[in-house]
Amino acid sequence: MERFFDRKSLFVIAGPCVIESREVVLETARALRDISLRLDIPIIFKSSYDKANRTSINGYRGIGVENGLALLSEVRSTFGLPVITDVHSPQEALLAAEAVDVLQLPAFLCRQTDLILAAANTGKVVNIKKGQFLAPWDVKNIIDKFTSTGNTSIFITERGTTFGYNNLVVDFRAIPIMRAFGYPVLLDVTHSVQLPGGLGTASGGQRQFAPVMARAAAAVGVDGLFMEVHPQPDNALCDGPNMLELHTIEHMLSVVSAIHKIAQNCG
Repeated sequence: MERFFDRKSLFVIAGPCVIESREVVLETARALRDISLRLDIPIIFKSSYDKANRTSINGYRGIGVENGLALLSEVRSTFGLPVITDVHSPQEALLAAEAVDVLQLPAFLCRQTDLILAAANTGKVVNIKKGQFLAPWDVKNIIDKFTSTGNTSIFITERGTTFGYNNLVVDFRAIPIMRAFGYPVLLDVTHSVQLPGGLGTASGGQRQFAPVMARAAAAVGVDGLFMEVHPQPDNALCDGPNMLELHTIEHMLSVVSAIHKIAQNCG
């Protein structure tokens, strides 16, 4: 995992929002593995066994922790990709740490002290998504909680800030502000174009703007990108409107990688 912390090479966290089926997960992981090799971009495979903060009680949540972690372990062993998944409680953090390389704390839980400490105490790398309700400088308190355990393996992911009702906006000043704390910062290019609750019982999204967000983030020096991708996002069971089509990812990442290299050379 050292390469993910060198702050020179762009890296990516990508995969379907939630585990729908073994077939979708393996198809996506195989494609991402091949893209990673062709472009020489490190990719961490992401999918959630449970989405605990769905808009509606009827929203699809996933296949559950036991089956989900088993499938993520299969992805790791079959394709050689590191894997990441969301955890929602200290107990889940302990369980997931046995099966995945990176734990993720959802944005709505980013200030939950017991969860932060439990995730850090696993010794795993942890990606904490900045809440839509936080200023970028507020993230310093999250980092201090985490590193108080002695674990310094933390990513911070910007995912937009609440902008009125059912909308988000990305303030790109947040990336250098948060990078100044000394840890890798990613931009979640798909949740940043989400329209929270915009469909009434589900969130909407504007996936056409995600590549724009990715290019902009690379230009201002982001360390990595988070993106949810799916072979057929319009048929996905969760977050379809903002997920990217799997077949578009390679071209987008090749462009973004070139921009990132230019930005690195500009200091």
